[in-house]
Amino acid sequence: MELVGHLKSGFVAILGRPNAGKSTLLNALTGEKVAIVTPKPQTTRNRIAGVVEVPARKGRHPAAQIVFVDTPGVHKPSSQLDRRMLQEVHEALETRDLVLVLIDASRRVQLEAVGEPGEAHQHKSSNWSSEEEFLFGLIRGLDCPVFLVLTKIDLVAKDLLLPLIETLTKQYSFAEVIPISARKRDGLDVLVHKIVEKLPNGERYYPTDQYTDQPMRFMVAELIRERILVDTGEEVPYAAAVVIERYEEPPAEPAKPKKTKSQPDRLPLTRISAVIYCERDGQKAILIGKGGAKLKEIGTGARKQIESLLGTRVYLELHVIVEPGWRESRPFIDSLDWRNQLEKLAEKDGGGSGADK
Repeated sequence: MELVGHLKSGFVAILGRPNAGKSTLLNALTGEKVAIVTPKPQTTRNRIAGVVEVPARKGRHPAAQIVFVDTPGVHKPSSQLDRRMLQEVHEALETRDLVLVLIDASRRVQLEAVGEPGEAHQHKSSNWSSEEEFLFGLIRGLDCPVFLVLTKIDLVAKDLLLPLIETLTKQYSFAEVIPISARKRDGLDVLVHKIVEKLPNGERYYPTDQYTDQPMRFMVAELIRERILVDTGEEVPYAAAVVIERYEEPPAEPAKPKKTKSQPDRLPLTRISAVIYCERDGQKAILIGKGGAKLKEIGTGARKQIESLLGTRVYLELHVIVEPGWRESRPFIDSLDWRNQLEKLAEKDGGGSGADK
């Protein structure tokens, strides 16, 4: 049976509770750092698309372009920012051909294994059940295939997976149940193959060499926010937002003869200025640190990641501004959306410079 004569394409929404492994899976599938990843929950705040080109496999499936859409972790909203994040989830579900529901197998097994009647465990299990029901409520009524993807299976004994699958499949009739370990790339080929089987025939949504819909300036802002998440604790990471104020790409240079090893070419320089917003003076003090040490640590870590992303040297300036209660300000939260930022940049400079990248 010949299957290579046409193309399949579609949008696949990735849903899950905070820390279920959604961004790790997206990065593993694309082979690029499309989404930032930290151990802290609610790291992702926006819909992030990762584009995967799947070559045809004779006798199995045709070529395909899969647009994976990572979403913020599903949790009951308690702030305007949370509500905006949930809106991102709903919008991802409106334009999808297939949905992946990710469940952290390791955490689910750990909770069930505790088995002690203490109040703390009962409270934790109650919270888990409530949040999980909230997640399953989002997919009930969908008219597209829904896959159950059990993540982090490398941390779970195999004999514990089957009972877990039986429990979860009682809650929803999944089109497929696929255990994976994105970190070890276990199960990813099976997942991609099953997705391609379910996608409709179609055209490419993105050029073959594009792996995300995000502009570089947004990815840069996310890398800075990643360092804040990693380098600070308590409430600071969740009260921090990053906005790129200036993004100057190096001018295009004419081709030059290659330098010798004794005279290597010096990489061009990208100049970036970013503002870190927080909600209180105490948070600002933590972000800056004694003598500016913490801000320098954040900047150094972010700069290395940004240089790796851009392939240039980077001059990075960071400033910290207190914006009281920004997580409850809808206009401010809307201003953080990179799509809105691009519109304002286009209005400001006619879309002419590299600032809209």
